Amino acid sequence: MRTPRTIAVVAHQRKTLGGGLDELRRRITGQGVEELLWFEVPKSRKAPKQVRKAVEAGVDLLVVWGGDGLVQRSLDVLAQEKGGSKIPVAIIPAGTGNLFAGNLGIPTDLEKAVEIAFHGERRRFDLGRLSGEHFAVMAGVGFDGAMIKDADGDLKDRLGKLAYVWTGIRHVNGEAPRATIEIDGSPWFDDEASCVLIGNVGTITGGIRAFDDAEPDDGWLDVGVATAQGALQWARALGTMAVGRSDRSPFVRTTRARRVDVKLESKLVYELDGGARAKTKKFTASVVPAAVKICVPASTDPDAPTS
Repeated sequence: MRTPRTIAVVAHQRKTLGGGLDELRRRITGQGVEELLWFEVPKSRKAPKQVRKAVEAGVDLLVVWGGDGLVQRSLDVLAQEKGGSKIPVAIIPAGTGNLFAGNLGIPTDLEKAVEIAFHGERRRFDLGRLSGEHFAVMAGVGFDGAMIKDADGDLKDRLGKLAYVWTGIRHVNGEAPRATIEIDGSPWFDDEASCVLIGNVGTITGGIRAFDDAEPDDGWLDVGVATAQGALQWARALGTMAVGRSDRSPFVRTTRARRVDVKLESKLVYELDGGARAKTKKFTASVVPAAVKICVPASTDPDAPTS
């Protein structure tokens, strides 16, 4: 693998890791870079414009500094822009949850993350697509969406991961509308649901393994429905996820699909990779296989795809 010569950095100004953005610049320029395009944004939703500039410039590597929200916004652009999917992405996990990076084995260590960017493997991974947007970790509606909506913004900046705990407690008695779900065109679920999750990876907030068999390069999305209501049932469901397989909980059903159609009895907020979106009564999610190329730690698996 040749050393990338033209590099773009898209960085969330309010996120930090190690010695911060100054250290990131020093470590990148120490790799023999010929041209460095540097974009800083105050919010994740400002990132797409800068990522498009990087694609237009034909960079050899895109370095993304931030959390899952900025990663999601960046990968969404690459998956949609002509030529974008060919550009490898190096994730520097400087956010709150860093779920996608964590599932790929990218550490929250600036020196090691930069080493992976330049000398790790480049592998293709799937994305999910919902309402025209791509997601890397998961999409959720119900308890999950309401919790993340309340944790967004200043509360998450002040409390970090504890913001999700705080808002989660507030929503354990939230509404559980009737949900009708089709898996690849066939009926699968028709009952009250407090949460619907569609995952591209297995581990979610708090280190919980929500989808035990999920892999981000298997060509599938994993689907989970929680029927738990009230603090006691949620405690039992989350406890089972924490110590064993999630599908062994009486309040959880899981399956996998290439396409998921969801209809809700009432409108609820949905979320993509930890970012709250609008309220909706129905949506379709589908898998986009091998959508993006990510820099990951060197694999010991000789069959791991790198193209």
